[in-house]
Amino acid sequence: MTPHPDVSFGRPDLDAFLFAPVGVDNAGLPLTVLSALTRLGFDPWGEAARLSSLSVGAATDALAKTLARLPEGDWKKSDSASIAIRLIASLPRRGALAQPSTPDRRGATIGMPSLSKAALWLFCLVAAVGCYMLLSQLTAPSAFEPPTAVTTRG
Repeated sequence: MTPHPDVSFGRPDLDAFLFAPVGVDNAGLPLTVLSALTRLGFDPWGEAARLSSLSVGAATDALAKTLARLPEGDWKKSDSASIAIRLIASLPRRGALAQPSTPDRRGATIGMPSLSKAALWLFCLVAAVGCYMLLSQLTAPSAFEPPTAVTTRG
């Protein structure tokens, strides 16, 4: 099953690899790298990230050994190396996510600003305090309550 193009689980650079077809399993269902790794008990995104940090040769060997553990489908265990070569070609290499910073005309760096962890925690704290104050104002009893009816006995 191919996911919707907007579906990504934190590492869209790994999608081409994880959703690449391995073959068709014994039940006649298409088998992707994602489903193959899951069937073998791997965290697919973790394993894909690990493989992308290896050299092409080491990643190919590791993936071929992993694929050889699968029950044969429309492929033979001896095809594991050639399947791994094809699949590793769709895997991003280490540093593929790193975007080079390019200086603009004034020499300033163009790109997304990065927040330190302390600034992120401070932002979260301020947001939490703001939410608390807003909720306390919404649920606090009104200072101007309607007057109570005075009954007179006569």
